[in-house]
Amino acid sequence: MAMTASPTTLQSASRRSVNIALLGATGSIGKSTLEVIALHSDYRVFALTANQNVELMLAQCLRFSPRFAVMVDEGAAERLAHMLRLRHSATEVLAGPDALVTVASHPDVDTVMAAIVGAAGLPSALAAVEHSKKVLLANKEALVMAGDLFMGALAASNAVLLPIDSEHNAVFQCLPPGARDIGGDLRQQGVRRIVLTASGGPFREWPAEALHAVTPEQACKHPNWSMGRKISVDSASMMNKGLEVIEACFLFGVGPQFVDVLIHPQSIVHSMVEYADGSVLAQMGSPDMRIPIAHSLAWPERILSGAPYLDLTKQGNLQFFEPDLARFPCLRLGMEAARTGGTAPTILNAANEVAVESFLNGQSRFTDIPAIIAGTLEQMTCRKADSVDMIRQVDEQARALARRLIGTQ
Repeated sequence: MAMTASPTTLQSASRRSVNIALLGATGSIGKSTLEVIALHSDYRVFALTANQNVELMLAQCLRFSPRFAVMVDEGAAERLAHMLRLRHSATEVLAGPDALVTVASHPDVDTVMAAIVGAAGLPSALAAVEHSKKVLLANKEALVMAGDLFMGALAASNAVLLPIDSEHNAVFQCLPPGARDIGGDLRQQGVRRIVLTASGGPFREWPAEALHAVTPEQACKHPNWSMGRKISVDSASMMNKGLEVIEACFLFGVGPQFVDVLIHPQSIVHSMVEYADGSVLAQMGSPDMRIPIAHSLAWPERILSGAPYLDLTKQGNLQFFEPDLARFPCLRLGMEAARTGGTAPTILNAANEVAVESFLNGQSRFTDIPAIIAGTLEQMTCRKADSVDMIRQVDEQARALARRLIGTQ
């Protein structure tokens, strides 16, 4: 389809001011989102949320003047409120996890950036969907834990769901316009398979025996992306890609047999869609999260992201490899959980969060992470995930079991 509008026209297209609730403002996605918002006067920060990073939240509040600032930690909320009063800020401070749901479902909010890491982000992301917001989903765990319920809530609401993960955003961009209704059946649109790319992380070429001695600092030093510590470890273990396989199945209405993974060390091709006629469409761009953020904020328009433009003449060779599932057992575990379904992804996610936290705290080794996850999955019975309460219960049980397994190491 020919594009008749110029980039300048797209950037300056008139629209009313969009009120945004940014959940997880002090994380890497949150900070990148604010960088994009700062380039465009028609986006207003209505609410910012964080756990306990008072200093950064204070700076963000003073710059963007949100109506609400939420700190999950009540002590942090008290400190932030005191500091804002000293600076005569009109921002109202709310405290506790329930306040996340309050701002995500607020009637004045148009768009919710769901960027809280881990299971803690599920209630607020689900509330945003149930209240028919435009939801930019950076919290993959919401779908991993409660994919059936989440997509059911989406179908029952007027919400718009747009993926922020670079891989899923790339798939979304490569789909035909008629197939961009999240949750539809892509096979009816001629899609043969989805190919998610993965950098392979910092240990792609390390000897397998050396992984036993990996330190948290090494695991968090990603070769291409700037990310938080938890997701950096997930990338290093390739659990991140296992979670993304599960997420893709729910987002795009396909079984795990239709989702493949390729190692692509350069992180230039973010994902691909292969069609029945043999065509393969790929989305490329610099490895910068501001690109999918800007795409989703403005969709179906295009706006400046602030990210560097891609110069293929300077990229050298673009390489692609099959992943080594023996070397990266976390990816294998994620794929198996996708095939099992039910509460298996919930158990997988909970055990992984506990195992990664233990590794980052120096209580276990990098190579213990897949063993802890596998042990938790083996000792728990997978059931149909038919309610949020059940999912929470399974999540708590899996975390408790994973902690016991760590204690017996």
